[in-house]
Amino acid sequence: MADEFTHEITQKFGVLSTSKSGWALELNAVSWNGRSPKFDLRSWSPDHEKMGKGITLTDAELTALKALLNGMQLSEKAE
Repeated sequence: MADEFTHEITQKFGVLSTSKSGWALELNAVSWNGRSPKFDLRSWSPDHEKMGKGITLTDAELTALKALLNGMQLSEKAE
């Protein structure tokens, strides 16, 4: 059985999309188990009681991702 863990959304940056069921893909700063907050991209239920799989990034990783995205040319088909 998985150990219990805690989480606290310390800052909300924005919603990327929302499904018909109300779950939202969000970028937030999240403190996991009382540790320093990290950037977190995942789906959350409307009440933020449940979460989907996601990715947690350090400041350096988010900076690297931003640089990669800034260098990309996105087409209209990439949805």
